Amino acid sequence: MSSKLLNCRMELAALFNDMPFAKLLGIRVTEVDEGYAEAELPFNDDLRSHTWGSVAHGAATYALADTVAGAAVISLSQDVSPTVDMRIDYLAPATSDLNAQAEVIRFGSSLAMTYVEVFDADDTRIATAQGTYKTGGQGKQTPWNDRQENGVDEDAE
Repeated sequence: MSSKLLNCRMELAALFNDMPFAKLLGIRVTEVDEGYAEAELPFNDDLRSHTWGSVAHGAATYALADTVAGAAVISLSQDVSPTVDMRIDYLAPATSDLNAQAEVIRFGSSLAMTYVEVFDADDTRIATAQGTYKTGGQGKQTPWNDRQENGVDEDAE
């Protein structure tokens, strides 16, 4: 593997790990390859769906699936690739740390499709998801990459 490709993958994981929403939930992308990514979400009380239960809210599982799938797509698009649609099937309650693997199953000039599996700490499959992501046509100015409007001076970095 070339060092340029390795650096790109490490930078992509760092980009996702620095995303404010992912940081808020505790999602961490642990691996990125061409069309593939892995991520984890440690269970904590703030993710619970009720104060008296021990099950994570389904939105936490969904956010993990969407994040890891987005990383897999961007590993190929090398550009902003927003979610168009995601469908998730919850198969078991999430009561411990979660990990997810995403694979791009189709990558086209305008859309990519992904398949995601989410497992708990005991390797029980918690959910499966299929996502569709935009891969082209965003242009230079989007809400995702307009850094100066959001208070970030690109020349300072």
